[in-house]
Amino acid sequence: MDKQPSPLIIGKYRYLLLTASILTFLLIVMGGIVRVTESGLGCPDWPTCFGQIIPPPQFNSWIEYTHRLIAALTSPVILAAAIVGWRKYRSIRWVSRPPVYALGFLVIEITLGAITVLTELPPEIVAIHLGVALTVLGLLLFATVNAFTRRQDSALPDRLTFRTPFARLTLWTLAAIFCLLVSGALVAGSGSTTACTGWPLCNGMLLPVSLQQWIQMAHRLTVGLSSLLVLAQVVLAWRRQRSKTTVLTGATVLGLFFVAQAFVGALKTTEGFPVFLLGLHVATAAAVWAAAVVMVVLTGLARRTLEDEEKDEALKINGLQRLRDLFSMTRPIVVLLLLVTAYSGMVVGAHQLPSFGLAFWTLVGGALAAGGAQAINQYIDRDIDSMMQRTVQRPLPAGRVLPAEGLAWGLGLCVVSFYVVAGFVNWLAALLVLAGILYYVILYTLVLKRTSVQNIVIGGGAGALPPLVGWAAATGGLNMEALILFAMIFLWTPPHFWALAIVRLKDYARAGVPMLPVVQGEAVTRRWIMAYAVALVGVSLLLPFFGFTGLIYLVLASVLGIWLIYAAWKVWKGTGNKVAWSLYRTSSMYLAFLFAALIVDALVVIPL
Repeated sequence: MDKQPSPLIIGKYRYLLLTASILTFLLIVMGGIVRVTESGLGCPDWPTCFGQIIPPPQFNSWIEYTHRLIAALTSPVILAAAIVGWRKYRSIRWVSRPPVYALGFLVIEITLGAITVLTELPPEIVAIHLGVALTVLGLLLFATVNAFTRRQDSALPDRLTFRTPFARLTLWTLAAIFCLLVSGALVAGSGSTTACTGWPLCNGMLLPVSLQQWIQMAHRLTVGLSSLLVLAQVVLAWRRQRSKTTVLTGATVLGLFFVAQAFVGALKTTEGFPVFLLGLHVATAAAVWAAAVVMVVLTGLARRTLEDEEKDEALKINGLQRLRDLFSMTRPIVVLLLLVTAYSGMVVGAHQLPSFGLAFWTLVGGALAAGGAQAINQYIDRDIDSMMQRTVQRPLPAGRVLPAEGLAWGLGLCVVSFYVVAGFVNWLAALLVLAGILYYVILYTLVLKRTSVQNIVIGGGAGALPPLVGWAAATGGLNMEALILFAMIFLWTPPHFWALAIVRLKDYARAGVPMLPVVQGEAVTRRWIMAYAVALVGVSLLLPFFGFTGLIYLVLASVLGIWLIYAAWKVWKGTGNKVAWSLYRTSSMYLAFLFAALIVDALVVIPL
């Protein structure tokens, strides 16, 4: 028998599997965009495009060409994963075998892709092509999740177990979602989208009379069945999987992606089928499939018994207290300050008050994103929160909310926020919202917070994104003025949080967080607070200097700047926590008043 590799070696291989999974996901998304934009014949020949290596400047040609480039990148990565897995990890079958099978299906997919081009997109081939692509992605995700999970627990047996009704439900849900996606491709490819105009009947008839109507009705039945299965899975997860973080989070995300798929599908028809929503619809469909596969693997690896699930269900819940705790995890005061900056970005960008609908959906999406990111941050930091006096009574360290519930809640808010902004605002604002979530959770919380004294400096970019979101929502773009707003919050963050770090120095030291006063001392921190305060005020005055704002902002920004610099000067020259705490509070009010001044100046224009 082959010697089982160490967890460290598996850890290296898992990133190859992850890369293969991501590329395959992108390949499916681009393939879907090719289909819905009818770009399959944008390059009628293969492997060249109109006999050229670089396609002509046509939208459909570049869509198809991009799809081919991703396919060209995906194939060698899957080949490498299959070879490495078979040579080094043959004894771990759920890690080594799926990439080999995926490679075989990839060959079939490439062949079908060529047939699709040469035979001008027959609907049956399109549906089979998608089914094979989903199978490839499923196999790679199967191996990836196994590899990552075994990196954390190398003693896991090399098999999956589905001993409970909930576990078996995940298998049925996976099968239903596969049929749903393939049947959807068949509906679109066969031109059956409008074959049935009524609901639930087809053109007022109980039974269809044509092939296209049968295809449409079969798809509808699959949608209904899949919806019931996904709903049951989410409900049961929140009742019986409350202590299993991976399973509860996976079920929640799957349910939200499933709803989002329907939401985007309905929205794209009312908005005239814009390319962004077409692409988002395809990407969400692929995400639903990916989430369903991951759910099956995580549930199988959890190996939970009926007794385990009954213990979770028996846990007592105080409903009102639970709602208060979940709400407090979003840190509503912090979110409110971020919304002020986002709204300011909207007003300043458009030089007028935004419409109620635009402002409402932008602020709702922003609040959900910021609150969700805060909740995820508290899940990640629950260990150090329990060591700090300031945070020990938060819901997770205090035990009022289980870790699985906290993570599922945070991720759920983030998913909803993206689709709210994408659906009701615009694509640029949605991408900025997503960037802010990833910036705060990954770059700041996971990478920088516990490892670098520059955690607050670099991490400040996450809190500086809301005015860009507001600007993009109101204008559909960004310019230099918007970037100055970003820079203002970026420079505001260090003195604000370093002042708090001075006050809570012992807390951060006990928790092992390398804040500047912990690593380099209070004296150095106080000097840097003064330096950043001066830089912040200087940047805030660039707006009138370049003619972006008028007299009202110049006067108010100058007065507020003097106020902030004076508070920072007292910290620089003083000692003790009183002046630092005063600066912490002053800086919060300074930022709110400064962005309020921007709103007033944009609405009441008094030129310099």
